[in-house]
Formats: sequence, C-alpha cells, structure tokens
Amino acid sequence: MLSRLQQIPLQYPFAFGVVLSGFKTSFSDLLVQKVIERRQEIDWKRNAAFASFGFLYLGGVQYTLYVPIFGRLFPQARTFVKLGWREKMRDTKGLFAVFAQTFLDQCVHHPLMYFPAFYCTRELVVSEKPDFGKVIDDYRRNMKEDLLALWKIWVPATAINFAFMPMHLRIPFVAGVSLLWTGVLSAMRGGDIAHGDEMAGGAVTGSTYLLLKEGLDAFNTTPVEMDLNMSHLNISAAGKNRAGLVAMLSRHISDNGGNVTHSKMTRLGSEFIIQMHVAVQPLKRQSFLKSLKSKHLTTELDIQAVQLSQRSTAAHSAKMGMRIHCVGNDRPGMLAAVSEKVASKGMSIEDITTKLRVSKSGEREFVIDALVSSTTLLDRADLDHVIHDISSLQEDLSLSHFDVRVHTA
Repeated sequence: MLSRLQQIPLQYPFAFGVVLSGFKTSFSDLLVQKVIERRQEIDWKRNAAFASFGFLYLGGVQYTLYVPIFGRLFPQARTFVKLGWREKMRDTKGLFAVFAQTFLDQCVHHPLMYFPAFYCTRELVVSEKPDFGKVIDDYRRNMKEDLLALWKIWVPATAINFAFMPMHLRIPFVAGVSLLWTGVLSAMRGGDIAHGDEMAGGAVTGSTYLLLKEGLDAFNTTPVEMDLNMSHLNISAAGKNRAGLVAMLSRHISDNGGNVTHSKMTRLGSEFIIQMHVAVQPLKRQSFLKSLKSKHLTTELDIQAVQLSQRSTAAHSAKMGMRIHCVGNDRPGMLAAVSEKVASKGMSIEDITTKLRVSKSGEREFVIDALVSSTTLLDRADLDHVIHDISSLQEDLSLSHFDVRVHTA
C-alpha cells in the first residue's frame, strides 16, 4: 500500500501537484485565520482566493514552469540532482544551472508572473466588480515588501529544490515549503479583502500587531523640518464648489513663489475645503501673504494663512512610532476614544485621518488611520502591555478591524 502511494507523484506528477498545492494553500490560510489572527468566523471568500490560487497557479502554472520548461532549458538538471556532494561541487555546468533556475524563478517569474497572478486571483474571487487598475496599484505599493519577504524564504529553498529534488518532486517540495510561505503571505496580504486599504503596507489584521524596524523618518520629519531655510505657512480655504478652484489657487501659489507640499482637499456638501502646507522664500513671505488677498481669490474663497514654526527635533525625537488603523460601525465618540487612549499612553499624534464609507452590507463605517509617536522606546514586555491596552478599543468600540504596526529605529 505504501509503495503504491509513493508511486503516485511519479506516475501522476501534474495532478498530484495541483491537488496538493490547492489543499495546502487553503489549509495554510485557515491556520492563519484561526491560530494567528484568532478569528471567530472563517473568512471563506479570502480562503477561496488562496485555494483558487493554489490549484490554478501553484499546482498548474508552476509545474509547467519547473518541470517541462526548466527541464528543456536545463537538461543537465535531471542528472545533477542524482550526484553526491563532491560530484556536485565539481560540476560547474550543473551549479550554473541551479543558479540560473533560481535567478529566473525568483527575479523574473515571481515579480512578473507570480505576484500579479496572486493579486488578480484575489480580486476576481472577492470583488463583485474587479478593479485591475487597483490591483496594479496595490502590487506596486507592496512590491518591495513582498519581494523581500519572498526572497528570505524562497531563495535558499529554491536553490535546494533545484539542486536536490527530482523533477517529479519539485512541486511537492514547493508545496511543503509553501505551507510556511502561504502563512506569511496570508498574514501580510489576507486581511479584509472587501476593502483594499485595510491591507495597505501589509498590516496584520485582527487585534494583533507587527513590530518593524523600518526607521522613524515619517514620525520625526515633516516639510517644516525638511526645509529649514524656508518660511512655512498653513493655508486653509473654503468656497462654493466649482470646477477649477484647485487649479486657480494652486496656480496663484506657484506664480507667487509658493511651493505646495502636504495638502488635503475635498468636497463637503456644496462647499469645497482646502488645507495646504506652503513653503516660500523668507524674503517673499510678506508679498506672498499679501497676494492671497487678491480679489480674484477672495471673491470665491475664504482664505486663512497661519505661520508655522519648526519643532525642536532634539526635544521631540521619536524613539518609537505606531501606525493605527481601525474600522467600525459609525457612532459618536470614536475619534475621541482613540485619541484619548493614545494620549493616556503619553504618545503624540503626528498625523490622523478619518473618513466615512458604506460597507458592502450597507452599514456606515468610520475609518481612522493614525500615525503616533513616543519619545520613549519600550521594551517588549511594556510594549505588549501598551498594545493590549490600546487593543481593548476593539471590544469597547465594537470595531471590525484594529491593526497596529510598531516602528522602531
């Protein structure tokens, strides 16, 4: 019986690879959802996306690439895997074939085929109206993080696969290693697949957090600190919405020596609201401020300008930062509760945005994205305590999503 089972991969390599890859991918995502994210209910749409990708791509496309195509491109690969260590080290053509296959797989196949196929499969399965333009934007935004995570696992694993595995065992070997990789990908890119912004930057879903060493530039530096030799102004404006308001104001600013960096502009009802940071040469500041009173502007816009001062970086240098993302059914006091919780931990809000949206079920959802900093670097035990306390907001506010990314230097 055992000998018959051992013959299945050899006799039916394609079918075996497809079935194994599909079930493995589905199981790995289920494991992440229940064990790592501790979801009460399984997200079957998300799981279907991973299962579909496993059956169609990991089992089908990768088999075609690794066995027939690579087998023809590198015919010596079949004999190289049978050699002993010493023979392998002396076989320069065989070693080159391993290197070439690994390079093609990791630097050509995965960036240009694997990840685009994964993002497209997910979009097709979970979206009522697939938006492939958004898919491309998501992949571009996540590409660096995705590839670095991929290569840490798959460069050594792929080299081992091509150096030691017979052709019919290449896909089963990939499936075994992929059990770990799919868990990583599921945690990074699973998330709330009904809303792509929940996955921006690879946020971990649920009341969990991810500790990153990605630097603290975003927490310590604003345009005011970046251009020390410039005068900095905050310009707010409001007026009746019409086509061309932004063009009129931004052109006026540019023509009078101003440079817009950070800005937020949106229509609220019949009004259009503008918030801008503008940098100007100190010698031109007075003339620039005077120009904002021009009649062609003030007849349509109520404009206010405030001088901004630079913060003492030494006194307020962030040692640790957090990106907080939360979503819940709209109710009064959500922003107050989140900001009060942050303040109670002695942390400062560097940037915070909120928005209202309608979920697929028709519910009004309130979304908060906050960038907060601390001048104190906590050890892991204290950090766990702080995160646990902040995460209590998920239950207190009945949030459907609460994600935290911790940044350290």
